[in-house]
Amino acid sequence: MIHAEDVFRVFQEHRGDAIVIPTGTSGRRWGEFSTNENRDLNLGGAMGQTTSAALGLALGLPDEKVVLFDSEGALLMNMGILATIAGKKPQNFCHILLDNECYATTGGQPVPNAQEINYAGVAKESGYSSAYSFDDLEEFATNVEEIMQATGPVFVAIKVVPQIENEPIGMRVRPPTRSRAETIRDLQSELGISAD
Repeated sequence: MIHAEDVFRVFQEHRGDAIVIPTGTSGRRWGEFSTNENRDLNLGGAMGQTTSAALGLALGLPDEKVVLFDSEGALLMNMGILATIAGKKPQNFCHILLDNECYATTGGQPVPNAQEINYAGVAKESGYSSAYSFDDLEEFATNVEEIMQATGPVFVAIKVVPQIENEPIGMRVRPPTRSRAETIRDLQSELGISAD
């Protein structure tokens, strides 16, 4: 398994101008590595729906690379989206799954069939253009440039070390982040899109 921070550190070097949507427990760390926060979109609190929202963004902005850092717990809530993404064929979409094999936010309960499911295999068989699986940082680092240049939809499953949270939700200390509305407004400004 790889630490999510290492995934982000390696990915950031190849991000370019991609719009990045970080989700899940691991995704909370993305802000420590991003060098272009105006192109980061916060969809926190939308577990099971961020993949659909990211697809909509990719379809609505076909000239922009869209990268989603998804979680397996959220994806399992909406597995049908893989077929929808494959059918829509967004060439600008890169779907990176950070698979920690558990529901880390709620105390680390195991995700069903965590040891056996092949998410990259499911994505590929659903019709994604290409799919990758990594549990070794060096292997990911060697392939990330090719992944970012590939025609989408591209799926990347990465086994990551869980960051289990056991504190009651109301007692957890969270670093300050921009709200969903602020990130949308900043992205619209960055892209020259009027909300009127």
